[in-house]
Amino acid sequence: MQENLTILIADDHSLVREGLKLALSDLPAQPRVLEAACGQDVIRTMASAGSVHLIVLDLHMPGVNDLDLLKTLCNTYPDVPLVVLSANQDPRTMQRVIEHGAAGFIPKSVANDVLSGALQLVLSGGVYIPSELFDGAAGSRHTTHQGQPRELFTGRQMDVLELLASGYSNKAIARRLGLSEHTIKIHLSAVFRTLGVSNRTEAAIACHELGLFPSE
Repeated sequence: MQENLTILIADDHSLVREGLKLALSDLPAQPRVLEAACGQDVIRTMASAGSVHLIVLDLHMPGVNDLDLLKTLCNTYPDVPLVVLSANQDPRTMQRVIEHGAAGFIPKSVANDVLSGALQLVLSGGVYIPSELFDGAAGSRHTTHQGQPRELFTGRQMDVLELLASGYSNKAIARRLGLSEHTIKIHLSAVFRTLGVSNRTEAAIACHELGLFPSE
């Protein structure tokens, strides 16, 4: 984890922001913390802050539609990982957040050590998915993709899937394919929907089950 971190905490409740700052003190590198209390504050702060290394965003911010701010930030700052922190623990909402480009979804009910670990994972280039999204995922996975599963995907999606199944991170996949990480996330979102999965691990398992990349 790099030093001189700058993290933006966007939540309309001051008590939540104070709690988050306390949790951030557990990170190996002590970050500079910026705060925003509404959607417009977030936009203004990002425009004036210079380098920001992580955004921690409440899903329900005053002055903006729930997902609009998330999509705007992910599109405008594709290289800045964004984590949603929310009291909403609906699996469908969690999945939509990830599909729109967030690098993680953290329920507000988690303990501080879990929160700290999740943020460290995201800062290291990973994606944090809460256990609630795993529940029932195997049962909801599409089972009708038989015969010619490769026809379900574009050539570029197959390139991304093959590297994912080999254990490459989004950053490494982007580097190998000459694409941005944001573009890789878009491809992965489409792939996840096609496979009926919610995360990278389930996608890799589904690839194995479908025989997409048989071991030599």
